Amino acid sequence: MKPVRRWLWRGLLWLLVLLVLWQGWYFGWVVWWKYNDPDMTSFMRLRLAELQEKRPNAELRHHWVPYERISSHLKRAVVAAEDDKFVDHEGFDWEGIQKALEKNMKRGKLVAGGSTISQQLAKNLFLSASKTPWRKAQEAIITVWLELLWDKRRILEVYLNSAEWGQGMFGVEAAARRHYGISAAGLSAEQAARMAVMLPAPQRFERNIYSEFMNNRTQAILARMAYSEIP
Repeated sequence: MKPVRRWLWRGLLWLLVLLVLWQGWYFGWVVWWKYNDPDMTSFMRLRLAELQEKRPNAELRHHWVPYERISSHLKRAVVAAEDDKFVDHEGFDWEGIQKALEKNMKRGKLVAGGSTISQQLAKNLFLSASKTPWRKAQEAIITVWLELLWDKRRILEVYLNSAEWGQGMFGVEAAARRHYGISAAGLSAEQAARMAVMLPAPQRFERNIYSEFMNNRTQAILARMAYSEIP
């Protein structure tokens, strides 16, 4: 039995080493992207692969803009729509998660996620859209690192530049030019609110950004923007 036990402990030790190395890879990129802007995220690569299955020469529309060149209206609109406690929480909105769980249990299916902007950024940078327990656990670990190592301004800056805003379209600059023909700096309050409404399902909502649903949600976000705190 002793040789078996020895091999078992060795196996567990190697598993632990591999786990530490794997997490270290994520941690290293979190540190790097604190000071350097991401050119391509995991979610971008997934979307690009999907596009190139149909069109091998397909490319993503993405143009990075610094925080100060993004309309404050859009920052407030996104916080109002996605995470109204963004500046106060430490990566997780426990009250929001509880409400999402109750809503899902009431409906009998997954209809709400309760993810914060920090959690969504962790997913966009490194992971996929799958909802497996392992993916959610990894998302939580990366979220903690983002909150510990980055300030809220950097988190929001990278999120706005890496969020999906339509088929093959990532980041606020590409979206502003596509939908309004202007830069992200020039977005009005109404335009910003309408763009924020698109975030949960951008490929679906981009088909008609002036639908009745979009109009109603835009007005609701506009009413909440005045109370949104941004870094």
